[in-house]
Amino acid sequence: MSEVQVLGESVDRGDEILTPEALDFLAGLHDAFAARRDELLLARGKRREEAKRTGKLDFLPETREVREGDWRVAEAPARLRDRRVEITGPTDRKMTINALNSGAKVWLADLEDANTPHWANVVSGQVNLYDAIRGTITLESGGKSYALRDDVEHATIVVRPRGWHLDERNLTFGGRKAVGALVDFGLHFFHNAKELLHRGSGPYFYLPKMESHLEARLWNDVFTHAEKTLGVEHGTVRATVLIETIPAAFEMEEILYELREHASGLNAGRWDYLFSMIKYFRDAGEKFVLPDRNSVTMTAPFMRAYTELLVRTCHKRGAFAIGGMAAFIPNRNDPEVTAAALDKVRNDKSREAGDGFDGSWVAHPGMVDICREEFDKVLGDKPNQLDRTRDEVRVTADQLLDVASTEGGATAAGLRAAVDVGIRYIASWLSGNGAAAIHNLMEDAATAEISRSQIWQWVRNGVKLDTGDVVTESLVRSVLDEVRADLATQIAADLLDPAVELFEQVALAEEFPDFLTLPAYERIK
Repeated sequence: MSEVQVLGESVDRGDEILTPEALDFLAGLHDAFAARRDELLLARGKRREEAKRTGKLDFLPETREVREGDWRVAEAPARLRDRRVEITGPTDRKMTINALNSGAKVWLADLEDANTPHWANVVSGQVNLYDAIRGTITLESGGKSYALRDDVEHATIVVRPRGWHLDERNLTFGGRKAVGALVDFGLHFFHNAKELLHRGSGPYFYLPKMESHLEARLWNDVFTHAEKTLGVEHGTVRATVLIETIPAAFEMEEILYELREHASGLNAGRWDYLFSMIKYFRDAGEKFVLPDRNSVTMTAPFMRAYTELLVRTCHKRGAFAIGGMAAFIPNRNDPEVTAAALDKVRNDKSREAGDGFDGSWVAHPGMVDICREEFDKVLGDKPNQLDRTRDEVRVTADQLLDVASTEGGATAAGLRAAVDVGIRYIASWLSGNGAAAIHNLMEDAATAEISRSQIWQWVRNGVKLDTGDVVTESLVRSVLDEVRADLATQIAADLLDPAVELFEQVALAEEFPDFLTLPAYERIK
């Protein structure tokens, strides 16, 4: 067993989480799977180089038998059969209580994009999950008391660990940094799997940022190993996979197949998917250049193809299809803006329910009722739409890659908005808050990723704005200076200056950084 070292500073009640037994369990996971994780990350780069060379992706010929085979995922446990409203958010104590009380069917307890991986956040998030599962979580803050209510059904907890690409430097095993995904999964599973089962639920997870069915196979092996080690029945873990990378969109069936004894469903992410499209085809010419991010709706042809294929794939295999995020935050001080935004949310959720999705995401408790109402109209008393198999759907590789048909253009306002929201978010992230309220929207790391990657793409392709200006590094830097000046009275200099510096680094670097959270992580404790 690898030697374990805890390098992070002491965190309140951390000794209840980082027990010798829990660390031994993590060491076993790392001994068994860390090297394979490393190999799969290298494989990502090789596949990206092939996409760069050919300018395309396609369904895998070697897995045709899986796509054409007759198989289904395991039947869902009772607590995951009705997922019509899922609320997302980080695992800070207040959010944990509010999410569980929100009336949503599921809470995506986010240890990934909505969570800055400060060591205190990593450990305290596990403390909060531990207390929430046992019903003991309370909070006194700002003169208010927060606790779990007795008059509502608490949301089912589904934990999202970090993606495979992120390390955890505050833990080492055999002298190497821990794998963030294994830390997040392992601590939650070790402490809570049996308690969740005792309470009629189970260890349920959302898996982010995967790029291939081989990465899904790794997760499946991790689950099997964990179940066997702790004496938990095989198939107890259930996982919903976020299809938020373009290569994963071509392997939806294969991903479900690899996880079939542990699979629950697939989710259609938006900003990360757009980010992945840019990242994968960043040097494939103008046909992959996206317009302003806010003009790329879920009805754009390539996004429509992606969501239609996702619903068809899920229901063909007995898995749930979960829709995208309604990020809007109601603003009591601006009823007109709120009313217009609520109409958009209703239309979005109505479209998803009509397309066959079994549920969808919201970021704020104030959006739960709206989402539920739209799905109630379609579902009625049924818990889901698994019986709606969408046999008529046929999606080709060309349709998944048809970015050129997207309506809209690049605007000066869009450029400024990308810089503004990117800097605001990074400043929030560096401060320890990975779920940032920006311009009436709840934003996570995906927002900053699409903002900076779009600017990188525009610069490299010499995109012309609606003003006639060409997007150059010089133009971007001038906008950065303007935004910095505007934000100087709103964000402290010790956060604003590094946020601007980091945004410039990841938006204008000669070599495209795969994830902005990697250099950002080097700037936090």
